[in-house]
Amino acid sequence: MSGAPADPRERPANARVAHVSLEGLVAAERFSEGTAQSVARPRLELVARPGGPRERELLFGETFRVLEERDGLAFGFGEKDGYVGHVEAAGLAAPVEATHIVAVRMTQALGAPAFKSMEDGPLLGLGARLRVTGREGRWCATNVGYVPANHLRPLDDPERDPVAVAERLLGTPYCWGRNSALGLDCSGLVQAACTACGIACPGDSDQQERRLGRALRQGEPAQRGDLLFWKGHVAWAAGPGLLLHANAHHMAVAYEPMNEALARIEAQGDGPVTSRRRLG
Repeated sequence: MSGAPADPRERPANARVAHVSLEGLVAAERFSEGTAQSVARPRLELVARPGGPRERELLFGETFRVLEERDGLAFGFGEKDGYVGHVEAAGLAAPVEATHIVAVRMTQALGAPAFKSMEDGPLLGLGARLRVTGREGRWCATNVGYVPANHLRPLDDPERDPVAVAERLLGTPYCWGRNSALGLDCSGLVQAACTACGIACPGDSDQQERRLGRALRQGEPAQRGDLLFWKGHVAWAAGPGLLLHANAHHMAVAYEPMNEALARIEAQGDGPVTSRRRLG
């Protein structure tokens, strides 16, 4: 059979079950629409195979479409980016229709609309999704407690500057395969910033290089908001001669002079820039 995505990250199928969109394209015992579930933890690891290493991470309130549950794991894909894999089924709950997204690096849900509240809800990072059910002064009542209203942004009012979003994560530890304000990698930083701006963005840097924006012409100068790609790495152009990226050199989200980064990355054996791309 042909026509199905060859990349397993993008092909929601195993030998037992496949998404209905693949019927006639892959072999499976059954085909299913799946069941939408909401991530019920601040972050939830996704693995390609049971017992395998972390591939990516889902954030609170994101939707994971479950095609199969087996031995405590749910197989399916994240609806934000289509990334396929397994997550702990216990980390999922009944779907909640989110209305707002966390727009600051971190926020704390509380049990009462008061900053001295002793009852804590979850600690949530940039990109977590909540349902706002009411407003009490400076607080939003949500499905997990009270959150400062200025920490949230309506999902239907996306931000405009992805670099400004990425800058909120300066100093965040570099953690391979993670996507949260407690730790993320290069592609996680790009996805977080794009998602806040309403830009559809896949999870890994090679996917991002194929799908995001347009390639810059030879000699066309980079500007703020452009993306620079290497084999296995991606960085934001933050301004003239300046990069912003989550990287293993600093082990954090950091600024770096562009020329220094280009020389360092090539000298350490990761090669030259493979493409430069502009969003929009």
